[in-house]
Amino acid sequence: MLSSLSSGEHLVVPLLLLATVIALFAACLLGSTPLGVHRVSAALLFPFRSIGEGETSAVLASGLSVQAADSLVIWQIRLPRALAAFMTGAALGASGAALQGLLRNPLAEPGVLGVSACAALAATFTIYYGLASSSGLGAYAVPIAAIGGAVAATALLAFAARRTSSVVTLILIGVGLSAFAGALMSLLLNLAPNPFSLAEMINWMLGSVANRSYDDIALVAPFLIAGFALLFTTRRGLFALTLGEEAAAGVGLHLGRQRVAVVVGAGLAAGAGVALAGAIGFVGIIAPHLIRPLVGHDPARSLLPSALLAGLILVLADIGVRLLPSATELKLGVVAAIIGAPIFIWIAARRRSDHG
Repeated sequence: MLSSLSSGEHLVVPLLLLATVIALFAACLLGSTPLGVHRVSAALLFPFRSIGEGETSAVLASGLSVQAADSLVIWQIRLPRALAAFMTGAALGASGAALQGLLRNPLAEPGVLGVSACAALAATFTIYYGLASSSGLGAYAVPIAAIGGAVAATALLAFAARRTSSVVTLILIGVGLSAFAGALMSLLLNLAPNPFSLAEMINWMLGSVANRSYDDIALVAPFLIAGFALLFTTRRGLFALTLGEEAAAGVGLHLGRQRVAVVVGAGLAAGAGVALAGAIGFVGIIAPHLIRPLVGHDPARSLLPSALLAGLILVLADIGVRLLPSATELKLGVVAAIIGAPIFIWIAARRRSDHG
């Protein structure tokens, strides 16, 4: 049985990796101005030189060759955007899979514990008070604030996880935290001092990877890697929890440490995702649910495939965002919700019928 499951996982992961590479290539290929396969391949293999973010408009206006212009569009605009979408989805997918394994509930996801909401609240708070200009951090003030909000929420949840032995209590604390953060965000929107701040806060809350750069990716990468590393150390514990908490404790699992590790890992990863792309919903639910039957319903084996599938979903969704004909570009969080909400309803209805 174990060998067959392992074979299944070994088949799922390479296929998802292949699909991800194809999707990233398609993200470089497609856009408002589609590029041919040969042009994209040449630009990826032979980038002409690195161009700083501030040089983009000047370089475009200077009459570049086709090769140089393609390299600029792909390496400085399309590829970092696609990588940001993939990293955000991977963070949410791995966090969702771990939380679902910990709570033994397929409807759990990073937002259920309030980490995403607190990260978004910190970002909107920074925008509201204009801290980006007054703090001296510039464009990095908002993502740094989002990471700080996620870390603060994670610390609170980790403390709660050590103090309580009830998973239900931990969920209720997370739901209350999420509701409180959502209420404060609504208050900030209501009191927004000018339409420009209001628009920026709304854009952040709706989620987007437009105009992301390698600097943005590098800023959140340490938190994302730390979250992933912590989540993957919990794999044995997640497998033991499939037997039930009492049985897992009987085979030597320390339930308190397991909860803290999963909560902190999910908080760091999800917070990094919010810092990179804003609020993105439902991906952390649907990716683990789709993966679980392919890995024998083992939460330990679902972490990596769920991360890959969620990243793939967001890359494809962002391609759709760029291709959809509209006067203004739709937000990635909106498209993800349109895709994910019906699947979430189907998951919930199916779970109810299975238990009813």
